[in-house]
Amino acid sequence: MKKSIAILPGDGVGPEVIDQAVKVLEAVGRRFHHDFELTYGDIGAVAIRKHETPLPYSTLDTCLKADAVLFGAVGDPAYGVNAPVHLRPEQGLLQLRRHLGLYANIRPVTGIPKLLHLSPLKREKAKNVNFLIFRELASGVYYGEHGRDAEGAFDVIRYSEKEIERLAQVAFYQASKRKKRLTLVDKANIMETSRLWREVCTRVAQGFPTVKFECMYVDTAAMQMVSDPAQFDVILTENLFGDILSDLGGGLTGSIGLMPSASLGEKAPLYEPIHGSFPRAAGADVANPIGAILSVAMMMDHFKAYEEAFAIREMVQKTLEKGIGTAELGLDTVYSCSQMGDTIAYLIEESEEFNLSAEEMGKRAGIII
Repeated sequence: MKKSIAILPGDGVGPEVIDQAVKVLEAVGRRFHHDFELTYGDIGAVAIRKHETPLPYSTLDTCLKADAVLFGAVGDPAYGVNAPVHLRPEQGLLQLRRHLGLYANIRPVTGIPKLLHLSPLKREKAKNVNFLIFRELASGVYYGEHGRDAEGAFDVIRYSEKEIERLAQVAFYQASKRKKRLTLVDKANIMETSRLWREVCTRVAQGFPTVKFECMYVDTAAMQMVSDPAQFDVILTENLFGDILSDLGGGLTGSIGLMPSASLGEKAPLYEPIHGSFPRAAGADVANPIGAILSVAMMMDHFKAYEEAFAIREMVQKTLEKGIGTAELGLDTVYSCSQMGDTIAYLIEESEEFNLSAEEMGKRAGIII
């Protein structure tokens, strides 16, 4: 396999965790004889300082030519909410999503047996956390009209049937490959856009008769994620609700640093940990790189390199089971960010053959798309 991958470390701890993800990606390439061509680009605050824009053309061009994008994080206190909109690091990511046509953000929320002690849930509930959140990524309030007038401020939420349907098709397909349950999360008792979501998803559901389809208000869903997370398999929701609920999902696992994500659309898919830039920890080599490393596993799923994806997940699990982790995980042996990357990469290259058939590895893939 030969693939071109754009590497965008970004701000804060982004470069540190992406360095570890690249170590793992290169270890996979050596172990399984793949050729990964890596091209680096600036985005976010680092790009503003160098290029006076959060998304330089050179970075965008690299991403448009790539087979996939591996992204770290954006965000810097020097460019906060009071900075001009065009000089905010987050605009770089929003613009990149738009240019790549990314509309489906997928975040697996899975409890890790060795880390159940971190979850705020009781152990018997934490061990049953295993669901996917499908978040619409290209529309909604983040891309609507914003402004102020003499009386106050406004943010407009708008969705088209096409925008809803294309994400619903992907989410229902994934649900049909899992436990065959899909929950649409909305606020249809209040919002007209939510009522449109229900209409379109009800229509799409007719094409997936084996999938049990239900609707749930977002406030109820937040409560149920805490009180009974085992009921969820695939959650489908709009942009704002998905942004909030996916961070709640990270809280259920005990550390947001463990969570990977994939964003799919019309051009190259983008893979990133969901933890943000965490500027206070930048340069200290203490950030948890597992979310970034597991994002590489999701990339391998997309390439249908299921053995490679399985190897990454197994070696992450093996490292944790040996009681090794970054400081916030509370395990017996504390490793730095770079030591975690070195360890997992080493295990991928040196472990014995992975004793699963390609078919079984495909069944265990995180995202079958």
